[in-house]
Amino acid sequence: MFASFTLSLALAGALHAQPSQAQTPQTKPPQTRPAVAKPPAVKPIATQPPPAQPPPAVPPFKPDFEIPRPDGGLRPATPPVLTEGYVIGPQDNLSIIVSDEAELTGKYRVDTDGTISMPYLSRVLLAGLSLADAQVKIATLLRTGQFIRNPQVRIEVDQFKARSVIVSGEVRTPGKLTLPGTTISLLEALALAGSPTVNASNEVIVIHPPKPGEQAPEPITINRRELELGRAGRDVTLQDGDIVNVPVAKRFYISGFVKNPGSYVLDTGTTVSQAIILAGGLSERGTDRRIKVSREVSGRTVDISVDLDDKLKPNDEIKIRSRFF
Repeated sequence: MFASFTLSLALAGALHAQPSQAQTPQTKPPQTRPAVAKPPAVKPIATQPPPAQPPPAVPPFKPDFEIPRPDGGLRPATPPVLTEGYVIGPQDNLSIIVSDEAELTGKYRVDTDGTISMPYLSRVLLAGLSLADAQVKIATLLRTGQFIRNPQVRIEVDQFKARSVIVSGEVRTPGKLTLPGTTISLLEALALAGSPTVNASNEVIVIHPPKPGEQAPEPITINRRELELGRAGRDVTLQDGDIVNVPVAKRFYISGFVKNPGSYVLDTGTTVSQAIILAGGLSERGTDRRIKVSREVSGRTVDISVDLDDKLKPNDEIKIRSRFF
């Protein structure tokens, strides 16, 4: 009986144990991914700015020249600003600077006689001099007069006098021309005066007024056609007071057996042959032999025989004869 009871308990335990196994699912162990090795952390490299370049060395200022001090030392000075080619004239207002000499430094007006009144030196003639020459002259006077041992002088023009030239003769608008600057070219002056008239000569005469204390220079004669073509007169510069004259043309006459007899402008050096060409050449019956020219000699008119290469004179009359056949 005891054995059967024991068996019953064992069976009951077995039955009780089976459903619990069925109800409890088998759990799989979690799958783990293989660990991936991380690269070692790279520390950022601190970038350092490039070393600053030192600024380029600036050489110390060195003046073009130095003015000695009275005690023998040197100090820099500003070089004078000169107007190249300018010539001092009456009624100019000048600024004269004498280093370390306040009594001499000041404004000076050039009088009508071309002089200025300056302390120590009284009257100094400056008209007709360039600014550079005037500086040398004043410095020399101060040194030779033993007023200043080593004077340093600078001259500048504060105010220019109104400057003009005169264009006269056979131009459209003769008269006084105000210069746009201190000088003007001959061709520019003729252009401002208008074109030449029909009676104008091919020669232009330029007269420069004499400088104080000097003799009058010789007039300059320039061929107008050569001037207009740029072959002559390039070196002629007009300044205040110059006179330009375009005279009436000198003429010659040609008559007889030419195509266009009449009066023509006589250029310097015109020959008999060139005169015939100007008159259109010989007519059908004209000949270039036995040519006569009527010319005034010693107050009376005479006929003289000429060759084709002979040069004409003012008021000559060429007479072209007819052929015999």
